[in-house]
Amino acid sequence: MRNSARVREILSWYSSDNVGVRANIARMLNHGRLAGTGRLVILPIDQGWEHGPARSFSKNPLAYDPRYHFELALESGCSAYAAPLGALEVAAPEFAGEIPLILKVNHNNSLFNEPSADQAVVATVDDALRLGCTAIGFTIYPGSAFAQAQFEEIRAISAEAKAKGLVVIIWSYARGPQISSAGETGIDVISYAAHIAAQLGAHMIKVKPPTAFLEQDAAKKAYVGRPIDTLTDRIKDVVESCFAGRRIVIFSGGAPKGADEVLAECKEIAAGGGFGSIMGRNAFQRPRAEAVKLLTDVMDVYAAAAAV
Repeated sequence: MRNSARVREILSWYSSDNVGVRANIARMLNHGRLAGTGRLVILPIDQGWEHGPARSFSKNPLAYDPRYHFELALESGCSAYAAPLGALEVAAPEFAGEIPLILKVNHNNSLFNEPSADQAVVATVDDALRLGCTAIGFTIYPGSAFAQAQFEEIRAISAEAKAKGLVVIIWSYARGPQISSAGETGIDVISYAAHIAAQLGAHMIKVKPPTAFLEQDAAKKAYVGRPIDTLTDRIKDVVESCFAGRRIVIFSGGAPKGADEVLAECKEIAAGGGFGSIMGRNAFQRPRAEAVKLLTDVMDVYAAAAAV
């Protein structure tokens, strides 16, 4: 399909990138129910690695099979599907070329925890190319004692990915011994984490929806008079923090919750200028028909916002 005016506008923000990167951004923006709108809904399935298989998949045992997630993403019309190396190796050959793929190249696990979080690099750019991916995903933990090393890791991996035409998506989750639990989702911290990802060269940035909590004393002064009371206000702050909205920022679905709560949150994300959602457990832990309905309802929210 030809690029819509909105997709062309978004691609213009990435003029320093090669044609391969921009074509792969376009592939995601032009796929599924939201094609051409400039909005995205991505299905990510990395929770088995992060939280364990039973915690992730036992509510819907069909979800143990990586092929199920491809089918769910395709049936609902998702913009892309993100998964670890092993899951993509199982299912990508069967669904080759049917949906844009994102290879998550680093991971953590919950069998060992320490105040400063880290992730191991467990896949390569060449793995992504071999599996037909359009993008790689990489998590950073601003605030962790390991954050500086993570920034250096993604600098090298990002340079290789971009040179080979792949989109770089950074999951930016601030956490560490000097950040409180409430602060991990505080508006000042989320906007800062998103800005760091943008400065690291991410084409797309994934963060959690922010709360009105302010973690840093210095930031409290900066936010005096700046509206952050509603989620819509806070989404605007995050998007503005990423080069005045010239980077694609998408928001995680978080822990499982009711469909009405999911849709209400997405409406505020859309109203605040967020580019979409990357939603895993709230989708695949539901029975298939419910999951498809929720994902399509979420897409309808973003489509309606894009039409205004």
